[in-house]
Amino acid sequence: MKYWLVKSEPTAYSWADFSRDGGTAWTGVRNFQARNYLQQMQAGDLVLFYHSVTEKAVVGIAEVAASATPDTTAAAGSGWVAVALQPRQVLPNPVRLEQIKQDARLTQIGLLRQSRLSVMPLQAEEFDTILELGS
Repeated sequence: MKYWLVKSEPTAYSWADFSRDGGTAWTGVRNFQARNYLQQMQAGDLVLFYHSVTEKAVVGIAEVAASATPDTTAAAGSGWVAVALQPRQVLPNPVRLEQIKQDARLTQIGLLRQSRLSVMPLQAEEFDTILELGS
């Protein structure tokens, strides 16, 4: 199993929207590195859902329901992909970016090193640390 983090602006698509929908195709990613990460995701992988821009906090845990398929919001044959995600659980306490920055165990997390990337891998220890902070 691998671990990931995806980012979404809560005004565009929030955890509440995601939970209400029961899942979604994670479409619209137009960064090559993020696309490559989407292509690596496999069913059963766990994903942290991060509210970007206004909240800047990890708010929930999702699961990859299906691996990469062509992104239906992109031109046919473009090479852009999407994965299917489903919600697993909301975090009891959102883990704010400030908390992540202050935790010595998270100094190498992609969220701090590549802050503009919308899809990124996590180490198992980073995933577990964020869950600990959010419980």
